[in-house]
Amino acid sequence: MKCFAELYLNGEIEFEAIDDYVMEWGYSDDERTLAQYLGLNADEEDAWVSVSEDAMRELLDRRKVSP
Repeated sequence: MKCFAELYLNGEIEFEAIDDYVMEWGYSDDERTLAQYLGLNADEEDAWVSVSEDAMRELLDRRKVSP
């Protein structure tokens, strides 16, 4: 199963779907960290925690696959 970041980067889902993935992780027994579950790298996780969701999205967009 593809993680949030992979789906987003491939243009298969909108960024706003992250909320559903966070909720899904919260109700799961998955032992991975939230960042691992979402497929975020350390810089993206740090930006999300330290700055904002928009900062994390900007970093993700730098990895986005162009059509």
